[in-house]
Amino acid sequence: MTPEEARAHYNYLMTLCIKREEAFGPLALAFVREPGFDQLGLTPEEQFNLYAATAETFAAEPKRYTHKLECLEKAHDLLAKTCYWQPAMARQFMQDIQRTKAELDIYNQAMRVPRTHDLQQQRLIVETDIPDYFLDLAQRRAAAYYQNKYRMPQEAKTAQHFGGLPKKFEPDNTAIHKEFPGACAPFMNARTNAFHMLLPFDLKISRSPDDPLDAGIRIFYTKLGYSYPLRYEMGKLCGYQDGQMLDIPLDDPYLIFVSASGVKEPEFPIDRSGAAGDVPPEYAYPMAVLEHTGSLGPFVQVSCNFKVWFDASVVSLLIQGAPDLHEYGLVGGAGLMTRTYASDKTTAYAESFRQPWQEGLSYNFVNLHLQLLPGMQSGVIPFNTPIFTVYPVLNRQNYSFEDRGTLDAPS
Repeated sequence: MTPEEARAHYNYLMTLCIKREEAFGPLALAFVREPGFDQLGLTPEEQFNLYAATAETFAAEPKRYTHKLECLEKAHDLLAKTCYWQPAMARQFMQDIQRTKAELDIYNQAMRVPRTHDLQQQRLIVETDIPDYFLDLAQRRAAAYYQNKYRMPQEAKTAQHFGGLPKKFEPDNTAIHKEFPGACAPFMNARTNAFHMLLPFDLKISRSPDDPLDAGIRIFYTKLGYSYPLRYEMGKLCGYQDGQMLDIPLDDPYLIFVSASGVKEPEFPIDRSGAAGDVPPEYAYPMAVLEHTGSLGPFVQVSCNFKVWFDASVVSLLIQGAPDLHEYGLVGGAGLMTRTYASDKTTAYAESFRQPWQEGLSYNFVNLHLQLLPGMQSGVIPFNTPIFTVYPVLNRQNYSFEDRGTLDAPS
């Protein structure tokens, strides 16, 4: 930016300031943070005007005060170099700086509450056939998925700092655009600070047998309260285990078809020696997952043989469908793991306390329960897309909800 362009932009910004336009704050902050702003040829008075006016437009939220304090201090430092200098004005800026620092300290103190409990960090121990994928690679892919999808542009981050002026209808003015999903901390925490279950292949669930994915297909008759696995042979549907021929048309509304592609994640640890017969190695894992896929009424249950051990006396595990599943035509179930289910064989329980690290721990399996949204005929989840999320939460016996009115001291 040349000195002429800088002065023209300064005049434009000050016009926005005089008109009290919402775009002034974001544009001015971006301008004063330009590399080499001090060398653009603006006079000390012009620089002072920008810093002082910008400081006045920050939203009245302490989390913005670090940037407000920066502008106030810059303006105070410039004041002595301008024709505006007066002791009263310098004193006013110093008081504003002190007040802003004090309010920022109150905010920081409230946000950095020290721990007052003695809870130790909980260990969640995982048993899985492919730990390199689920515990490392899949988590990196999930983080990249959400960052790429919801990352805010720098202009939007700057616009977050300003508010309070009356809004005008300016949907095309990108300088003031800040209402992005990624701007909501709880929204992003549910996605970026969690453990996600992904698959290294595409998964398709459909009400029709047309166009299945190429690694294989499973068929289920599913309705509320009843489900039954099927296969297709000699132009007829039959029982998956017993082979009994059944007179069920392929357009029956209770039929669900589940298919998978070959592995598409390039870093997935494919075992090129363990595939049976002439099965290509990239199909071995998807076919194994399909083989263990089941149904729970209208839900398809995808099992990844992912077992978690945890201290159920302290934590529970909330298993919930990923929040973006609806974009793929599907909805996920939700469940709360509190302790070991009483549905295994005796040998499973006998093995649950043979190792020293198992003492006091419960175990359970993370399965993915998926259902097509009403009105949807099919849904495809691309590989490396978060499907389910695991949230460790406190066990119900370890917290309570209380009425603040019973805690506040009488005035």
